[in-house]
Amino acid sequence: MKRSLVKTLSLVTCATVLAGCGGSRATGKGETASQSDFYQGSNSQINTAAPVPSATTNDDPCADYECATFETAGESCDEAYDTTYSEPDISMNTEEYTAEDENAFTQVAVSPLSTFGADVDTASYTNFRRMVNSGYTLDSIPHGSIRVEEMLNYFDYDSLNTVAVNLTPEQAEAFSVTYETGICPWNTDNGLLVMNIKANESKVENNGTNFVFLIDTSGSMSYPEEEKIGLVKSSFEAFLETLSDGDTVSVVTYSGTSETLIEGSADKGKIKEALAAAYDSCIGYGGCTNGSGGITAAYEIANKYFIEGGNNRVIIASDGDMNLGLTTATELTDLITQEKESGVYLTVLGFGTGNYSDTNMEAIADAGNGNYFYIDCLEEANRVLCDKLAETTITVAKDVKFQVEFNPNQISEYRLIGYENRTMAAQDFEDDTKDGGEVGAGQDVTVVYELVFANGEGASSNLRYQDGAKTTEAADSDELLALSIRYKKPEGKNSSDEKSVELSFAISPSAGDNSASFNFAAAVVESALIISNSSNAENASLENATARAGSSAGSDPYKTEFVTLLQKLQ
Repeated sequence: MKRSLVKTLSLVTCATVLAGCGGSRATGKGETASQSDFYQGSNSQINTAAPVPSATTNDDPCADYECATFETAGESCDEAYDTTYSEPDISMNTEEYTAEDENAFTQVAVSPLSTFGADVDTASYTNFRRMVNSGYTLDSIPHGSIRVEEMLNYFDYDSLNTVAVNLTPEQAEAFSVTYETGICPWNTDNGLLVMNIKANESKVENNGTNFVFLIDTSGSMSYPEEEKIGLVKSSFEAFLETLSDGDTVSVVTYSGTSETLIEGSADKGKIKEALAAAYDSCIGYGGCTNGSGGITAAYEIANKYFIEGGNNRVIIASDGDMNLGLTTATELTDLITQEKESGVYLTVLGFGTGNYSDTNMEAIADAGNGNYFYIDCLEEANRVLCDKLAETTITVAKDVKFQVEFNPNQISEYRLIGYENRTMAAQDFEDDTKDGGEVGAGQDVTVVYELVFANGEGASSNLRYQDGAKTTEAADSDELLALSIRYKKPEGKNSSDEKSVELSFAISPSAGDNSASFNFAAAVVESALIISNSSNAENASLENATARAGSSAGSDPYKTEFVTLLQKLQ
């Protein structure tokens, strides 16, 4: 029997969390930047020794080796951080990030269309929070670890004061768009556009839930226990309390081999026992990590208990450090791309420090109809898995793509800020074989463009604002751009032949003073430009960004926490 999401969410018992958890080296596009590379030449010693032989023996092919343990950069986030902190110990730090070339300014006359896939991940922000709270300085935050869109999408922007004109009212129930335009704080000759694209949730229903918890129990997850396997166990235990009667859970673990501890169970007591067994198997274990084997096993279980018209999802908890089977981001991406065709969705939860592979975790999520979060404390687990349950676990639109057409009479150049690894060719927008991103019930996607205004003269093309060598009647309006959204409705297995739906919105200059939401979004972007050593930072100032964030944060505990993080970096 179908049940509405609203009814399901009314049973959520997790308490609302009122407070959060308290590089300069250039790399080319797609180049992996590990912390061990980042700190080469510093005074710290990088430990790159091979695994140490161990006397442990069992059927695990990795049992003859004890994987290296890594020093933590600070306390677990659910404990109060000391107000004094120092440079973290990076002597055994091999964290891995992939740096992308940032988007450049583009001339509307040359390329009037900006096309990219949706991204609702927030991992970059919580990882940034962990680093700052652990004592990282502005210069020691590794290149590639800051993705602006993930910083933006962590926060809510409910007070943007202009509603976009819906050009396709028959699709009005799917998405809504609010926005504001204003002066760019770090380059006052330019304009700034902040758009908030929200997936509406009022009609979401499902026939039941089939979750598979895929837990990394390899040696690297055992230390420090409170930041890795212990936090995994506590996070899933909290998540269990949000589930309704009849929702089924399976628990699969992987190290050198994979093991199914429980499958298709609705008994929360037995599921908790399986989580405890996963914890016990990890503590003191010295095995390697066959992540690809675990992924394959988890999807097999998810398909075994697949619910047509239901919510079928694998939730992987790992530090991303994989050293057996398929180990590279490319290999893992190929694997997960095949698995997602089953109609099973994916949530990736990152844990830990020292050996953390953001590269692998993001690649898996992007390729697997998934979302990606970094869990630095139990409070964050509650936020992701309890408070935002529908957003993170109920997909309402898949393969979501955005295409912005700029009016050449109004805009001469533009720069999409962030979403570098989501950009795509203009022709891919209408190609249903090209993947976009997945958006959950009630979830927001925040998009920011820096704009250079035009002198009123158009260019040539065949678009809303241009017809051959002439501009159209629409180009003579005050419209800055048209935003088109293309998406598919999530439907069961083998839905690759689904046709996408398209809807469009017109964006004109907003009137009046900018809202707190606009100013806070601008502060997030400005600070991210500085932290990531952007070549487009112009006159960006961390002090100005901090002041702007502080004046617009209001009583939002997550926003006020962000202000505190910026203050620590100064």
